[in-house]
Amino acid sequence: MNVLDWLLDSDPSIRWQVMRDLTHEPADVVAAERSRVASEGWGGRLLALQAPDGKWGGEPWSQDHTDTFHSLELLRLLGLDPASDQAGRAIGLVREHVTWRMTEFETPWSDHRFFEGEVEPCINGNTVATGAHFGVDMTPLVERLLGEQLPDGGWNCEVENGATVSSFGTTINVLEGLLGHERAIGGSARVGEARRRGEEYMLERRLLRRRSTGKVIDPDWLRFSFPYWWRYDVLRALDYLRDSGFTPDERIAEAIEVVEDNRDPDGRWPLQKVHPGEVHLQMEDDEGQPSRWNTLRAMRVLEWSGRGSS
Repeated sequence: MNVLDWLLDSDPSIRWQVMRDLTHEPADVVAAERSRVASEGWGGRLLALQAPDGKWGGEPWSQDHTDTFHSLELLRLLGLDPASDQAGRAIGLVREHVTWRMTEFETPWSDHRFFEGEVEPCINGNTVATGAHFGVDMTPLVERLLGEQLPDGGWNCEVENGATVSSFGTTINVLEGLLGHERAIGGSARVGEARRRGEEYMLERRLLRRRSTGKVIDPDWLRFSFPYWWRYDVLRALDYLRDSGFTPDERIAEAIEVVEDNRDPDGRWPLQKVHPGEVHLQMEDDEGQPSRWNTLRAMRVLEWSGRGSS
């Protein structure tokens, strides 16, 4: 079985993205396959786990990945069509019932409605991405994020603890959120400018190196995971840049080489890291085994960069 056939022999959430990004099927064919995410496979299973109070796992957020925040993030990554009846029902329950009140502890933002967000820009950026995807007006939370952009162009969840420079992990979450919001509202000069400053923060560092010393910031960024949750790696960054319409230039060349170097002899990419925490869905085999998610994302990144061959 060649790589494309192997990718297509999978869940609808992968199949529709392969059809859109790699085999370039007509839009109606892609839409028909995407519509299956709401009722079949991983998407259907995850939607069925939502409780009548709108939550997954009884919590708005948790260190594991079985809560409302992470379940909605995953539905977005699976590509659940926001126009589907199932998405409308799920988001309606969240909007009606879910706040940021945790079971075990109280916070100053406990009474915030879910899509109002909380205080950490990494969490709020992800919340904006999810809300925008599903048709929620995220303007108030976007305004907060714009006011939290640091002088170097990025964002950092640890500012309240004294951080003065940005982090890649926070910045990629905010950038994905801002991109989703821009698309939802049809563009915004102010948001677009903030997003480009954030992109420049990462690109100045070649998506992986310290600007001061030139050393790789974190070797884990060269190992690819899915789901990646809040965490950064170079494949996630490249896939964001591809999605944003960024024109590839020499600043991404080394990151593209990292992607190419991670391909196995069969033309697939392994699951190189599984982040700790409980999950609702086991979508891949163990670490080290071929990963359809990583292969899909790597192949579309290489095609975008001009280094692909499907």
